[in-house]
Amino acid sequence: MNGHPVDLHAVADPERAAACGVAHAAVLLALADTMVGEDEATLARARQRVVADLGPAQLVDAAAVVSNFERMVRIADATGIPLDDPVEIMTSDVRDGLGINRFTAAANTPAAGWVRKALAPALRPILGGVLRFVGSRRRNRE
Repeated sequence: MNGHPVDLHAVADPERAAACGVAHAAVLLALADTMVGEDEATLARARQRVVADLGPAQLVDAAAVVSNFERMVRIADATGIPLDDPVEIMTSDVRDGLGINRFTAAANTPAAGWVRKALAPALRPILGGVLRFVGSRRRNRE
């Protein structure tokens, strides 16, 4: 969206995180993975590494982001919220490539028909432009 290429597979593959184009991705991915796990010792090591590499304020920020996403996912899963049509179209190839559609909550979003699958590649750049425009308007108001 911002013109900087990133390797989205890094969110599911720790070995690719370090070279994905996102600063400190491996450290942040380790924190996110351990925050939703059950191993307290591994979580403590991940927190210590974030503090060592990024500082205590960034640990608080990263923990807040992970916690917020976990909260949103749990609410969406519990209520059965499907993806909105534009989001479904924009993310279909990413969800397929990362294997996200194998998760139970993916059943909340009906499978795309052949028309939507055929139109998605053409619609993706248009929807991306609309999202960038909306985002820039919000930033300008702040």
